[in-house]
Amino acid sequence: MERNTVTLFETIVTLLENKKYATLRDILSTMNPFDIAVIFEDIQDEKTAVLFRLLPKELAAEAFVEMEEETQQLLIHSFSDTELKEVIDELYVDDAVDLIEEMPANVVKRILRQADPDVRKQINEILKYPEDSAGSIMTTEFVKLRPKMTAEEAIKRIRRTGIDKETIYTCYVSDEHSTLIGIVTIKSLLLAEDDETIENLMETNVISVNTLDDQENVVQVFNKYNFLAVPVVDKENRLVGIITVDDAIDVMEEEATEDIQKVAAITPTTDKPYDKLSVLEIYKSRIPWLLILMISATFTGMIISSFEASLAASIVLTAFIPMLMGTGGNSGSQSSVTIIRSLSLGEIEFKDVFRVIFKESRVALLCGVTLSCANFVKMLLVDRMLLHNEEVTIMIALVVSLTIIATVFFAKIVGCVLPMVLAKIGFDPAVVASPFITTIMDALSLFVYFTIATSILHI
Repeated sequence: MERNTVTLFETIVTLLENKKYATLRDILSTMNPFDIAVIFEDIQDEKTAVLFRLLPKELAAEAFVEMEEETQQLLIHSFSDTELKEVIDELYVDDAVDLIEEMPANVVKRILRQADPDVRKQINEILKYPEDSAGSIMTTEFVKLRPKMTAEEAIKRIRRTGIDKETIYTCYVSDEHSTLIGIVTIKSLLLAEDDETIENLMETNVISVNTLDDQENVVQVFNKYNFLAVPVVDKENRLVGIITVDDAIDVMEEEATEDIQKVAAITPTTDKPYDKLSVLEIYKSRIPWLLILMISATFTGMIISSFEASLAASIVLTAFIPMLMGTGGNSGSQSSVTIIRSLSLGEIEFKDVFRVIFKESRVALLCGVTLSCANFVKMLLVDRMLLHNEEVTIMIALVVSLTIIATVFFAKIVGCVLPMVLAKIGFDPAVVASPFITTIMDALSLFVYFTIATSILHI
């Protein structure tokens, strides 16, 4: 597939250089908008505008939406006002909003100046909603029907207005006050008798989202019910827009990327791909958390310093510190990632915290005892007998093994409780995953280790 894409790219570049515009237009007209956008990303020079002008209007707009911000800006700067207006007129309102949110102020002013008054009004209405809300990602272009319409009248309306709508597969029924009262599919309309009324065909048990709902909740609705589109209503249950599945997929990708970055202790960056990010942008996204984690790790040093006498009395204890810290961090991360996923999917809530603790504590004991037994045997067989380390005594092995049980137990409890508490008070639980949990457990495991060691070994 990649080889075919390279060959196609070389063909297009060759035709462009030889000014074979008619052939180019024929080739581009058969391509998918996303594939056309990829070609434009690879060209990135003054020829981009020439190539764009060869595309049919509708295809040009669809490809434009798929392009990276840098390429869009390059094209907009090369457009005349007439060309820019043609592109904006072909965009769906939600795509126009996305474009405006990504562009610098001077480009935004030019886009809005060329947009039709009605489109400009719709764009401004959507821009009023909070970022990451359902209202901010909806489109106002959908088919609206009335309950007293017949199936024949509804189909005529769809034929007349459907060309400008983002989807016609599901139509929405509202009353004279724009209150959402039902939905009807195009399949139902086509199979119904011509004189059958919409109120007899529509489904009245409508699942909708509110304009102020978080976009992650919207994604859960799509995931749960397998919808192609979801209606968006305001506080008075008035139908104001719809969200289509392609926008939900974009949100899923955006949220997943953001969570992965937080889990890795990286400040969420822009939507740019990695190869488009500058060194400075990557640095800015990583350094804050590295500084925070470095400072928090000083607690580990303080604990070691406070037990210097114990370490001096039994130097062999030092050899097992990395293993204990790693075990604690890994155990905590396992629990935190599992709980964060369940929280994001709505499988558990804060009210389930005691049930979660009970389950995780039993898992922790099973894991801890298993690891402890394996470690005890390993220390005596490998460290003492095979490696001839006489300092590894049965008591030392007992200290390390007991520490493992305690460390795993505390790590899993902290790993499950902390995300739930943060989610309850309004923070994103993803920030406590992997590195943060590891840092906490490094300090806790050392404290438990030296406490057990001083109690059993009397050092």
